Amino acid sequence: MKFQRSKSTKRFNFRVNRNTSSHQSGANSLVIESKGYSSQSGKGGYSYGTTDPGTFTMTVKEAKALQGFLNKTLNTGTGPISS
Repeated sequence: MKFQRSKSTKRFNFRVNRNTSSHQSGANSLVIESKGYSSQSGKGGYSYGTTDPGTFTMTVKEAKALQGFLNKTLNTGTGPISS
């Protein structure tokens, strides 16, 4: 089964590609793309370290490990970041 989902924010584009029947490299991945929003623009923002937007790609297995870490860290209310 193939599917792709995307989500965009002011600073990032997120994309998940899944193909449960494929064993091809890159068939199951999470891509995070920076939109290059810079704090030097005078509008606030963040520092990316380069003038060009960057792309970060990880496997679904790595993305699930990241998800577990973020869920554990951000949802407990006891970590360094709580809302």
